Amino acid sequence: MAPAPKGKPPTKGAKQILVENSETVSFYRNMSLAAAALYGTATVSLYWDNLTTGIIFLNVLLLAIYGGCYQIMRYISRPTYSDNSQLIDPGLDLNMEGGMGEHVKDIVILSAITHVLAVISNYFFLLLLLIPARAFWLLWVNVLGPWFFQEAPQDTEQDEKKKKKLERKMKRYQQ
Repeated sequence: MAPAPKGKPPTKGAKQILVENSETVSFYRNMSLAAAALYGTATVSLYWDNLTTGIIFLNVLLLAIYGGCYQIMRYISRPTYSDNSQLIDPGLDLNMEGGMGEHVKDIVILSAITHVLAVISNYFFLLLLLIPARAFWLLWVNVLGPWFFQEAPQDTEQDEKKKKKLERKMKRYQQ
């Protein structure tokens, strides 16, 4: 086994982030388009008679999720250039572990899986309920939980004085 490298881990260059972001946005766009095309083709050819307003609504909801996620990924990975076309900032790294891009990609993946599985049964649309459940979980872990369960502030000097005074009173009553 090779020893662990010492020092700071290598970082990506700005141009590499720019290229990878472009590839990532294209990949997830194509994934969502393929899932929507598969569902649309199968629904029109096999289940045209069973098409209801609810199913159309859920399909439009998934298309809106795809569009929203695509726009979010494009927005957060938008590069900044100087006046003479030099790359200043490549935008947020979509492939960064634990970043905003990871959560958006997870939504696209779940939506595509839901869309493909909905060809088999419309009950698979219930998988979309995992999106707000995951959002609540992230809110709880990162904001609400630490806020509710934070430790009490440290004793101040005034609290120490009150504690000593109370201890003296207790000693008097015990004697």
